[in-house]
Amino acid sequence: MQAPSPVPANEPCGIAYRRTLRWRGGERGSIMDSVAEEVPVAMLYNDSPFSVMMASPTDLEDFALGFSMTEGTISDPSQLLRIEVRPSLEGIELAMEVTDSAPIVSMPNDATRNLPGRSGCGLCGASRLEQVLRMPLPIDRPTTYSALALRVALSSLKGLQPMNEAAGSTHAAAWVLPDGAIEVVREDVGRHNALDKLIGAMRRSSTSTNEGLVLLSSRASYEMVSKAAYAGMAIVAAVSAPTALAIDLAKAAGICLVGFARSDGFNIYSHPQRLLDLEAAHLAAV
Repeated sequence: MQAPSPVPANEPCGIAYRRTLRWRGGERGSIMDSVAEEVPVAMLYNDSPFSVMMASPTDLEDFALGFSMTEGTISDPSQLLRIEVRPSLEGIELAMEVTDSAPIVSMPNDATRNLPGRSGCGLCGASRLEQVLRMPLPIDRPTTYSALALRVALSSLKGLQPMNEAAGSTHAAAWVLPDGAIEVVREDVGRHNALDKLIGAMRRSSTSTNEGLVLLSSRASYEMVSKAAYAGMAIVAAVSAPTALAIDLAKAAGICLVGFARSDGFNIYSHPQRLLDLEAAHLAAV
């Protein structure tokens, strides 16, 4: 049996270590395996609980703002006055102070999530249908993007996911500029959390969503398109498949929804006019 491997140095935040028995090539060995952390994160507004999400314990201020924007608990970043991160043995509390004009202040009591949001679910705990099927205003500005630039972004995304490189179990959401350069990336064990963190990071740095696209390392489910729509992101590209409801929402919201995004091609499910140079992209892939 091989000697135990040491704990790796310089691992990214959000990574834990667990001793593991590994069997490879007929040999057994004891290793310290890098795994993604997953902790309960409680959202509180003016000391009142709203929801508990299972998430990676990283970029929590971004998470608080992005979640608040896409869930409609605030309608403008200025309504979120303060974020306090409170670690505890049970998890982490994100205690947010909001203004009296924030929508959460006037929400009915049953708007509170009464079940924890698991890392694979962005809608867990919603108690009413209208909490789930919220329709954002359509994006009607003439936002377009180059298909060739999308290929550039796809080729560089993997190298900008340190948590996934270390543990292999996290998702990423990235904001991509018109030239294909990735400007902001956030990771999380939950794909919807990664997108909330990206939106929060962009709002905190006053990064515009008018030009560019959001690139997801996951599938494009309904809540992912919904969050992108509320953030004003007109083009959503996912490396995996969309759902039928996500396609329907994208059509209604004016979003170009791309699925199965690869360097050699992709599927466009709605508003293809937002993705330019399709013929050039095809010729470049040949």
